[in-house]
Amino acid sequence: MNLEYSIVYSARKTLQISVERDRSVIVRAPEGTPHNKIEDAVESKKLWLYEKLKNPQKYKETSHSTELVSGTSLLYLGKEYRLDFVGDIFDGVVFESKFLISRRARMMAAELLKGWYIESARCIIRPKVKLHARHLGVEYNQVLISDLKYRWGSCTPKNNLNFNWRLVKAPMSVIEYVIIHELTHLLEPNHTPRFWSIVKTQLPNYARSKEWLKNYGDLLESRI
Repeated sequence: MNLEYSIVYSARKTLQISVERDRSVIVRAPEGTPHNKIEDAVESKKLWLYEKLKNPQKYKETSHSTELVSGTSLLYLGKEYRLDFVGDIFDGVVFESKFLISRRARMMAAELLKGWYIESARCIIRPKVKLHARHLGVEYNQVLISDLKYRWGSCTPKNNLNFNWRLVKAPMSVIEYVIIHELTHLLEPNHTPRFWSIVKTQLPNYARSKEWLKNYGDLLESRI
């Protein structure tokens, strides 16, 4: 059975193979890496890759078709809050222990909520990145809140950190796990024992957050 994969070349120093949440296999390699070396690396990890691809929870399909109506339950920081469309006239989203949107903006509800979540993610994630970077003794370039399709976060060769805005729906402990995970890549590019040791030092119970994402990550992508 042939294993299809994509290659991304960059200024990185090491070769890394990962399975994305859409079941695509990505090989991140230093510029100029011979193709036969990449093939050998993929071949050596074929069993591990097939096991990853068979994981039914991490890669299961999700539905995004739920209609937004008054009474819809929306996630924020790991808790569910009610959405109500009200007669008051105001712009955007108001959050007062529940989500409030003016009835006249009902057709734009998904767009308004997405904007609210993105701004909330910026306000929560950026200070946390700064705090944990100081604890780890690392420096980064930019923190970007993005519409990542199949990842919760990423660390680029230029030391930019990208985070999926949907993370703001998860418990704070999960958000901090993803932040520490990506910051640790500034010290150790691959998921080696050293990598996980650093993560555990910063977040002793990281395994709980990792398991939460595995079991409930699809909930963060529902509705909007």
